[in-house]
Amino acid sequence: MIRIALTGSIGMGKSTVAAMFEAAGVPAFDADKVVHELQGPLGGLVEKIGELFPGCVRSGTLDRQCLAQIVLADRDKLAMLEGIVHPAVQQAREKFIEDHRGASALIFDIPLLFETGSEGEFNKVIVVSAPAEVQRVRAMKRPGMTAEKLASILARQMPDEEKRRRADFVIDTSGDLSTTESRVREIIACLGLAPKE
Repeated sequence: MIRIALTGSIGMGKSTVAAMFEAAGVPAFDADKVVHELQGPLGGLVEKIGELFPGCVRSGTLDRQCLAQIVLADRDKLAMLEGIVHPAVQQAREKFIEDHRGASALIFDIPLLFETGSEGEFNKVIVVSAPAEVQRVRAMKRPGMTAEKLASILARQMPDEEKRRRADFVIDTSGDLSTTESRVREIIACLGLAPKE
């Protein structure tokens, strides 16, 4: 089984690319989606987060904006949050691998792959990239995004140029979707995988 990490900074198009791999028959694990589920209604981490960050959980519901304001302003608080989130995501990832143990390849959408030093756990690394102005326009369309919040997020992420340098493959998503899809198919062929028709 080939384990492929898919990474890239905010607004680069990782989710779109992961969906393209999945459509081509490569099961995809989305770390962000798992985090949202764990922090969502009835999520397994809501109570723990409420204990660590009083006021951010009301009536069993996590106020993500409240949490983001706290952790983006304080590295120690961010580390506390990561201390409960990362092990839960790792557990979900292990279950995903077990559930797909017959697959010839799996793809893992991991936004902070290089920042957490996790690239050694994978056989190949794909970086999804786009020019800074394209990235900014996409990121600013997200609900609740502000210029300050985006600057804070980007400050915690490795520069795109460095990610590209460390990648086995780069997918530039600044063109149309069909160009991106062609690049996905090229990579699948390079890895010796048979795409699903």
